[in-house]
Amino acid sequence: MVEIQAVTGPFSYTGKYIAAALDRRGVSVRGLVRSVPSDPGPVDCRPLKFDDPDRLAADLEGATVLYNTYWIRFERGGMTFARAVSNTGALGRAAARAGVARIVHISVSNPSSTSPFAYFRGKAAAEEAIRASGLPVSIIRPTLVYGTEDILINNMTWLLRRFRGFPLPGGGAYRVQPVFVEDVAALAVSEGSSRDDRTIDAAGPDVLTFGRLLRMLAAAAGVRALLVPVPVSLSLLAGRLLSAILGDVLITPEEIGALMAETLVSSSPPACSTRLEDWLAENGGRLGSRYTSELDRHWSRQPGVSTPRPTAPSGRE
Repeated sequence: MVEIQAVTGPFSYTGKYIAAALDRRGVSVRGLVRSVPSDPGPVDCRPLKFDDPDRLAADLEGATVLYNTYWIRFERGGMTFARAVSNTGALGRAAARAGVARIVHISVSNPSSTSPFAYFRGKAAAEEAIRASGLPVSIIRPTLVYGTEDILINNMTWLLRRFRGFPLPGGGAYRVQPVFVEDVAALAVSEGSSRDDRTIDAAGPDVLTFGRLLRMLAAAAGVRALLVPVPVSLSLLAGRLLSAILGDVLITPEEIGALMAETLVSSSPPACSTRLEDWLAENGGRLGSRYTSELDRHWSRQPGVSTPRPTAPSGRE
C-alpha cells in the first residue's frame, strides 16, 4: 500500500520541492491548495479550507505526515499575521483529528515573540499554534532560501541586470546566510520519519555580507553593476517607486530592518551543504532573466483577499 503524505502549497516554492522529493521516494502526495491547477500531475489536490474544519480534517485523513509551508510574507487586504497564525492552528487541529502521525512545519530563522518585526513574531506564534496540535512536530527554520523560482534572489538579480546598479541600505555590511531550497526540502522530508519533537535551523555553509551577496549575483549574471551605499530612507523610497511601476510589493520597511538585524543568519552549525557559489556557477546565467511578482504568485488567489493580478515586465535581456 502506497503511503500518503500531505503538503500545503505543493506548487509554490518550498512546497514544490518537498512534493517532488516525496514523489521520488514513491510517496503519494496529497496537496492542500488555494486553487487546483489545470494539470496537477501526480498530486492529489484538495482545496485549502481553513474556515471549514470538518472538510480540512476529511482531506487530511489517510495522510501519515503533514508538511506545512503555509504563511504570508506581509499583511495585505485583510489578511494579517494574526489570521495566518489562526489558520495555522486550524490546520494543526485538523491534522490531529484526521489521525496524522507527524507535522513538519516550515518556519524561519530566529522567530521570537519579542522580535521587533511582526513577521518574526508571527512565525513564532505559528510554531506554537502547530505545537498546540499535540502531534509530534519538526520545526524547520530556514535562513535566506534561494533557488530557480526564488523571489528575493531572483528579483535582486533582475534589478542588477536591468539597472546595472543597486542601492545598499545602510551600507550592506550586515550578514545573510543563503540556503538552497532543495536542501531545505530534503531536510524537511528526512524529518518526516523522525519520532520526537525537533527544531532545526536550515542554513547553508556560506555567511556573506549583503554587499558580497549582490556582487556574487552580478558576477554570476555577467553584469557590471554599481553598488551604492544609501540611507535606509532612500532605499525605501526607491522600493516604493519600483513597486508602483511593477504593480507589486518589492520590499517592505520591516524586511529591510530584519535584513539589517541579521535575522537570516543561524547560530547553529550549517545543516545544509550546497554552496551558493557552486549553484550560481550552474544557474547564474538564467537567474533574474524574468521578474517574479509576489502579488501574482501568492496573493492573486489568496482566500479572503481581493487583489488584481499585476502585469509585470518580462525582464528579458
